[in-house]
Amino acid sequence: MTALAPAPAPPAAPAEAPERGGARARLGRLFQHGGWFVAPFLVFYGLFLLWPLVSGLWYSLNETNLAGINTEFIGLGNYREALGDDQLWDSLGNTLKFTAMITPLIVVVAFFLALLAHSIKRGKWFWRLAFFAPFLLPSAVMADLWRWLYEPDFGLINNTIDERVPWLLEGDWAMFSMVLATLWWTVGFSFLLYLAALQSIPGHLYEAAALDGAGPWRRMRHITVPMVRNITGLIVVLQILASLQVFDQIFLINEGGPNNETRPVVQYIIQQGFTGYRIGYASALSYIVFVLIVAVTLARLWLVRNRSEGNAV
Repeated sequence: MTALAPAPAPPAAPAEAPERGGARARLGRLFQHGGWFVAPFLVFYGLFLLWPLVSGLWYSLNETNLAGINTEFIGLGNYREALGDDQLWDSLGNTLKFTAMITPLIVVVAFFLALLAHSIKRGKWFWRLAFFAPFLLPSAVMADLWRWLYEPDFGLINNTIDERVPWLLEGDWAMFSMVLATLWWTVGFSFLLYLAALQSIPGHLYEAAALDGAGPWRRMRHITVPMVRNITGLIVVLQILASLQVFDQIFLINEGGPNNETRPVVQYIIQQGFTGYRIGYASALSYIVFVLIVAVTLARLWLVRNRSEGNAV
């Protein structure tokens, strides 16, 4: 009887080769897995967003002009000058006043327009188109339309009410005029968001409330308003951010007048940079507004997170 030969040992697995190439190899693998598809976006993102951010920050630390001649590094000098610039604070005050006036109006008007379009049984497409159509107009067309409506002598509004209201000639009237024109022009976007939110509310909630004896007002208060709360928060933030950057309609209708009483901060920045040729100072002003916008955004994120944590608890 012969002894069985031992089975041969399985071949050892080849040791993994050490990763070669470092960053270059990782970059190659990235482009093998779809990197070429995002490369154009990354190029344009860096060229038109990241580079302007970095260069604008550098300009804000210098006293320079459009031609870049006689550039002098002054550190935080432009920011110190901005703190004592009364015209800047007046323009920023106009912007905040406009924001405080337009934001609640947009929320309320858009909500009730959405309720109306949602509840109408016949001709829904017409009302939805009518409420949303002004949002599609270019700013120049909208400005020409409202400048004619506000004309004190032969404007349609004054002829209709048979009064000579100085819509664009006095400060308080001029600001109200800008708010009214902007409301008509931009409410369509918020209306569309509210309409989508209303259509997503389950119908059985209203049926159950009606069976319990709840009237239309109670159903709207206890069902509709809470169910669109997130959309309301979104609209408020979007409107605040848009209002802090308002420029085109105010400039095109009355150029920020009279006596700069409706001039927004963006118009003042443009005047400093492209009329006064102070690119460094205009860049510093831009970063002040940028910080304000970032603060509003972060405050919104903080409120949303705290509310979500509260609901979870």
